[in-house]
Amino acid sequence: MPNVVVVGAQWGDEGKGKIVDLLTSYADVVVRFQGGNNAGHTLVVGGEKTVLHLIPAGILHPGKSCVIGNGVVLDPAVFVMEIDRLKSKGFLKDDAQLVLSLDAHVIMPWHKQIDVAREAAAGAGKIGTTGRGIGPTYEDKVARRGLRVRDLLDEARLARKVKERLAQAREELKRLGAPADLDEAAIVRDHAALGKRLATYATDVSIWLHRALKAGKQLLFEGAQGTMLDVDHGTYPFVTSSNTVAGNAVVGCGLGPRAVDYVLGITKAYSTRVGGGPYPTELKDETGERLRAIGNEFGATTGRPRRTGWLDMLALRYAARVNGLDGIAITKLDVLTGFETLKIAVAYKVDGKTLDEMPSDPEVLERAEAVYEELPGFTEKLDGLRSFDAFPRNAQAYVRRVEALSGVKVMGLSVGADRGETIVLENPFRR
Repeated sequence: MPNVVVVGAQWGDEGKGKIVDLLTSYADVVVRFQGGNNAGHTLVVGGEKTVLHLIPAGILHPGKSCVIGNGVVLDPAVFVMEIDRLKSKGFLKDDAQLVLSLDAHVIMPWHKQIDVAREAAAGAGKIGTTGRGIGPTYEDKVARRGLRVRDLLDEARLARKVKERLAQAREELKRLGAPADLDEAAIVRDHAALGKRLATYATDVSIWLHRALKAGKQLLFEGAQGTMLDVDHGTYPFVTSSNTVAGNAVVGCGLGPRAVDYVLGITKAYSTRVGGGPYPTELKDETGERLRAIGNEFGATTGRPRRTGWLDMLALRYAARVNGLDGIAITKLDVLTGFETLKIAVAYKVDGKTLDEMPSDPEVLERAEAVYEELPGFTEKLDGLRSFDAFPRNAQAYVRRVEALSGVKVMGLSVGADRGETIVLENPFRR
């Protein structure tokens, strides 16, 4: 039985949540393996929108298990808020549906304050962090001074660890010229209370998933952000603080590499990026504004307007290589309706040279000028179509050209926000 990893093949915001929600119908367990509430998945089911930041998108399906692995950094207040909102909408009727790793690191109040203070002090060198405390929490994890979910379940241990870390946090905030108003007693009290809520869901996820595999369950691994934001393989330093690529799926939940059978990359029919960093196909003109308006390109977490551009084939081939993509799903193809000409970047010009692969040096990438291949556009609307054969000829040609240039088979197409507006050409769970 196949286990499938879904990852972003661009700079995040590709529509992974929608595809995960669709594929959950065929899986038994959905696993979130990295990132934090700096990511947002927007789901539309029956016209009703649900935005999730931590809990896997599969939670909207009754009877499916959703797991948050050790690779995630958890804001416990956000986690509890999402649970309460889901329950108020009639979801998560059975608490056993949701599983949380005892070893997931916890975002504490000082992490968020440090995150915001650093970004403010960076001036023109801002990375574009969401200010949710993600980076400082991963820093503490690597520095071996972080707090984990299990620490919130024991108030004496929590009090000791908060006391140990708080003095250093206050010092850093003072150095940054930011208020250091962190009430130790209140932090312990509030997080001990949150720990009581977390205890309902917390367990050893590695053992839990191992038993699920032994029982023949099919796993769907859900990534956050995108390949180009990976801390090792993205446009460093304009990246997130975790590994977003498929190889981290098993590391972030305590399984071995043979647990993965198929890797699916999600790409928009064009491209977007939030925050700073190199972006060779960015459109700072009327076309870019048009893509942003039609595609509603504003962050699900922050509401920030996304940078927009044409599809970058060098970035997509790079994502195929570092993730080992078996297939891709193209989202927001409907946004391209009405464009007379469509463009795909097929090379870069850098310092008088032509490159057909993405350079590993982000400073070189910053100087890159995209070389485009042009394709005829289409005027027909796609949102009511439910088969690829019904697509207008030029839309079909665009999809097949993306497939040919990327070297990866197109598995699915999204032509609207709702769950039903996705056309599956090849189901990875039914190969």
